[in-house]
Amino acid sequence: MIILGIETSCDDTAIAIVKGEGANFEILADFVSSQEKLHSGYGGVFPALAKREHQKNILPILVKSLKKVGMLQKNENGLDDKKIKKLEVILERNPELFRQLKIFLEKYQKPTIDKINVTIGPGLEPCLYVGVNFAKALSFYWNIEINAVHHLEGHLLANYIEQDPKILFPALGLIVSGGNTQIVLIENIGKYKIIGETRDDAAGECFDKTARLLGLGYPGGKKISELANKAKTNKFNIVLPRPMIHEKNFDFSFSGLKTAVLYETKKRSQKELESEEYRTEISKEIENAIVEVLVKKLEKSIEKHEAKSIIIGGGVSANKKLKKEIRAIAKKKNINFSAPKIKYSADNAAMIAIIPLLSSNFKKISWSRIKPSANLKINGL
Repeated sequence: MIILGIETSCDDTAIAIVKGEGANFEILADFVSSQEKLHSGYGGVFPALAKREHQKNILPILVKSLKKVGMLQKNENGLDDKKIKKLEVILERNPELFRQLKIFLEKYQKPTIDKINVTIGPGLEPCLYVGVNFAKALSFYWNIEINAVHHLEGHLLANYIEQDPKILFPALGLIVSGGNTQIVLIENIGKYKIIGETRDDAAGECFDKTARLLGLGYPGGKKISELANKAKTNKFNIVLPRPMIHEKNFDFSFSGLKTAVLYETKKRSQKELESEEYRTEISKEIENAIVEVLVKKLEKSIEKHEAKSIIIGGGVSANKKLKKEIRAIAKKKNINFSAPKIKYSADNAAMIAIIPLLSSNFKKISWSRIKPSANLKINGL
């Protein structure tokens, strides 16, 4: 089986082509167009700009992917004018993409793809619409089966890409990204229950917002972590709160931490704020606060649900301190731990493409019924 994966939930335009059956699969093509530099001036993702870039980049990345796997073949039969009219309706929100796709379809024939998987949520709605409408257009014109995929399930199952995670169930999944922070009870692949989630900002969002307060730019998590690793002093004696760390539930709240950083910076002189020592010390304390809360809540949930494995996913799962702390807990409790390879911790289409290979939680659905859902829950697909 050959599957095309499409991911546009935030600021990365991603296309992947995967071949395989069940857990035996191979990533044939995997391309991501990052918008990181474009959004750096905003301190976060600007949705209208992200949508525009998705529309500009998604077809060239598809062409690049098909070319890599030898599926870019000349079309000798021209266009199906009746289908093109319907295609224009499907892509009415994306007129420029329609014009590009029409040229592409006239030039190249249908590739040997069996399924199209597309992220429908959660994410930024303008961004999701680009990927979903593009997938629907291809599914309709090429008459290829389509699957609606949950972005966060992709982050969990990214652990299976290029490694054998040896996950035993029940497992606990910690999803940590710019838009989501959740603890998920995993009874089996495809069977999920959210047992804890953020009530306001996500962990990655907290990293980004506090980095912006410090003038570090975007993305914040990577920049704060780099500075935290350089901290060698405690000259400023910075102490930040660990929100909700002692509460019995497994929920999170990071907006108060962001506010505490704001108040901390306001009491400092400009000279102090610009000093290397201050920036490294406060970065270390921010990282410590976020990681301690995540790890403490995860540890409590392990005890209650008698988990046999821990898996993590999402952009923040690349954080070295977070992985070190969770690995230590797993070792102490004698349970398995898995994190995705760094390449697959961020948004990508390979994790979207593999989901139906690993999970049986899919029903055949018409392309016309697929819609994006910005706030989609992992147990709500």
